[in-house]
Amino acid sequence: MSQTAGLAGEWSKGAIKLLEDLAKQEGANIAQAAQWCADSILADGVVHLFGCGHSRIPLEEMFPRYGSYPGFNPMAELSMTFHTQVVGSNGQRQAMFIERVEGFAEEILKNWQFNKNDILIVFSVGGKTAVPIEMAQGAKKRGIKVIAVTSVASNKTGKPSHSSGTTLSDNADLVIDLMVPVGDALISIPGMKTPVGPGSTITEVAVANEIKVQVAQKLVAAGFIPPVITSSAVVGEAESKSLFDAAYAEHARRLSSRLAGSATPRADGG
Repeated sequence: MSQTAGLAGEWSKGAIKLLEDLAKQEGANIAQAAQWCADSILADGVVHLFGCGHSRIPLEEMFPRYGSYPGFNPMAELSMTFHTQVVGSNGQRQAMFIERVEGFAEEILKNWQFNKNDILIVFSVGGKTAVPIEMAQGAKKRGIKVIAVTSVASNKTGKPSHSSGTTLSDNADLVIDLMVPVGDALISIPGMKTPVGPGSTITEVAVANEIKVQVAQKLVAAGFIPPVITSSAVVGEAESKSLFDAAYAEHARRLSSRLAGSATPRADGG
């Protein structure tokens, strides 16, 4: 049997184990995050989402897409997430440089007005780059809860590079561990010095969907039925369009008072 055949399915096995470990070890923290998010949405708050690089993926997974609903605000900065050209303009080098620039997060945060019912979830596998750390610090200074979705092992490995001497985990009210090893890659190949096949995207997306599903259950239990963006293949074209329009209208309503320069949000979240 060739080495390639011998490794067939190994990454999938590793990914499945990650998901099992996540459910077993982080289930309570995910449930706590879901409760905070449900409380926020029911109080007319917004759950803001931030991530750099590949950690933009759980933002897109949360909202907007089929099976999602308003109450979540993806804050994806193109300068740190849109680098599909890899080299040249908008390349990977620039994105990796920018996410390490201290002070940039504050410029992002200046665009928003938060109220006490809002929450920020920061996705960052390594938890050591400046922008995710300072997004968390800035949100806490503004009086809102911060949930970090990160690799605890990576946060604890080596010396923090941020001038504060802290990592993302140090600046969060709640930490959800992605369970991935340092460096993220899961599979060692005979003859190669470094492993391949990262696993963090699987667990980041799992965390996003676990929160989404649990929050929906809590909203319904409280008597609030959110408009879920749904395919016409499921509900028909007319209902699909109606749900789509309702979801986007509700998202716009919630964000209308949170853009800097708009009316100041009421302290009670209204």
